[in-house]
Formats: sequence, C-alpha cells, structure tokens
Amino acid sequence: MKKVISYSLLVLCLVALAVGIEQYYRMFVSNITANDNEQHLLYIYPGSSLDSVFNAICETHDVASPWNLRFHSRLLKFSHPKPGCYILNPKEGDIALIRRLRGGEQTPVEVTFNRIRTRSQLAKRLSEQLLLDSAEVSARLESNDYMSQFGLQKETAVCLFIPNTYQLYWTISADALFARMQTEYNHFWTPERDKKAKQLGLTRVAVATVASIAEEETNKDFEYPIIAGLYINRLRQGMPLQACPTIKFAWQDFSLRRILNKHLDIDSPYNTYKNKGLPPGPIRIPRAATMDAVLNYTPSTYLFMCASADFNGTHHFSSTYAEHSRYAREYQAELNRRNIK
Repeated sequence: MKKVISYSLLVLCLVALAVGIEQYYRMFVSNITANDNEQHLLYIYPGSSLDSVFNAICETHDVASPWNLRFHSRLLKFSHPKPGCYILNPKEGDIALIRRLRGGEQTPVEVTFNRIRTRSQLAKRLSEQLLLDSAEVSARLESNDYMSQFGLQKETAVCLFIPNTYQLYWTISADALFARMQTEYNHFWTPERDKKAKQLGLTRVAVATVASIAEEETNKDFEYPIIAGLYINRLRQGMPLQACPTIKFAWQDFSLRRILNKHLDIDSPYNTYKNKGLPPGPIRIPRAATMDAVLNYTPSTYLFMCASADFNGTHHFSSTYAEHSRYAREYQAELNRRNIK
C-alpha cells in the first residue's frame, strides 16, 4: 500500500513538474511563433475585443496553446487591448506580449509623404499610414484659423510638411501630428537658411513655392538651382513666371502633357501667365534638397527655359527670347511629330 501511495505521489509530482515547466515555457519563452520566422506588426483598432486581437495574432503566428494565452491574460488582468501598432516578434512568451499590449507599448511606424501635390492628397496619404480620418486632417489644412498658429494659411499649409521618413505612433492625434511637423519645420529652417532666404528677398513660403515649381518642371536634380535662378531673375525684373506647371495646378489636371492657349485663359491666382509674382502657395510639397537648391541657386542671366526636343527630361535655358523661340519651335515640332496633344 505504501508503495502505491509513493508511486502515486511520484506521478503527481512529475505531472505537476511537467505542468509547471510547460507553464513557465509558455509564459516566458515561447507560446507564439511566427509562421515565417519574421517580425510582424499587429494593429489594434479602438474598440477591439480580446478575441479579435487573438484572431489577428493567429493570422501571422502559430499559438501553441491558446488556452495558456487566455489563462495568462486573465492572470495578468488583461481584458481591454489598447489601440496601437505593436511588434510581434518571431517567438513570443505570453508574459512579454501581454504586458506590451496591456501597457500600450507601441512601436512607431514609418510615415512618408513624397510626391504630394494637393492638400487632399496629403490628408489621404497620412490617413493611409496613421489611425487618422482624412477628413480630420483636411479640416485643419483647409482652416486659415487653425493654420495661422503656424504662420500659414490653407494655400500654404503644405509648407509645414517637410518630406522625410518620420517615426510616429500610429495612434497619434491630428493636433499632435501638426505639432510634430512644426518641430520638424522649425528644425529645417535654421538661422542660416532664413538668412539666405532674406538675402534673396524671399520668405520661407516663397522658397517652398519656387522649389515646388522647379520639381514640377523636371526630375533632374542638377537643374533645380538653374531653374530657381531663372525664376528669381523673372521675379526681380517683374516678369510673369509663365510656369506651365502652375497652369496644370490651376486646372487640377496633372495629366496635361501639352499646355495650349486655351489652358492659359483660366481665371486663377495660380495662372502665372496672367498674374505676376508667385502663386499663392506651393503647387506640391517640395523636398528639403530642392529648397536648398533654391537657397543656393545658380546665378545666371537666364529668363527662359524650354524642354529638350530629345525628350530626355532636360531643358534648354536662354537669356534672350530669340534663342528661346528657336528651342520652342523645335520642341513644338517634336510634340506634333509624336502626336502629343
């Protein structure tokens, strides 16, 4: 009888030890393993239930013991997931994951907004990368009262956004986002850059506007300081800029490949054929490097530019209208030959 009891106790101890080892392993070592052995991001939306979070985890990871995961969640009083973006490591113990989700220990997401032309495009791009409603962002971009705190208005609102790759929390509020962009904006506009702009007789907004036109004119970086110098020459001489990209912006038709006389009749402050000086604001969000190209423009006597008839993306720059006319005729002839209308 004593042997039976001894064996029974031994079996119970072994079972208890096995259960304890398994609990320890599931809690602290591994209960959740990525199907592809890679890190993944877990997005938890407001109002998500614990079940929906566990289901989302199962889309990328294998949960060895769902029972343990739920038991450990109850043990740690984890029942209301905090919204956010969280890292799911290739191998996770329950404790580390639950504590991260319970404590709202998010991982930042990378946010970019390159090649943006309009405020609505910017709002859409941001809402695609962050837990933000595009309408909420648009309302701020379109509000002169709101943008005035940054020294801007709706036409110049995009100046606040300097293209870069930003590390932001997915749940950042719209106001916090704009505050962060103001910090980056002020970081870019150093005293040295402000001094250069002042020497050129340009404001920060004017620098961004010239840069935006230059970027729409070409994708050749080496031409940016030349184009900037050309437009600065025109501004100083009181000549209309006559920049074709501003006509596309006025029409909000960026598919136009050829600007015709009928396009130049549009009544818009962005029509730089009718109106002297710069348009009300940038026609796209310019890169920091392009704004630096404006601040460090190439001095010249150029007043005219025409796309090369070789269609290689470069331009011919001219100081006289006669020379420009010759290049323009060559380019128009090539447009006709290619049947570009």
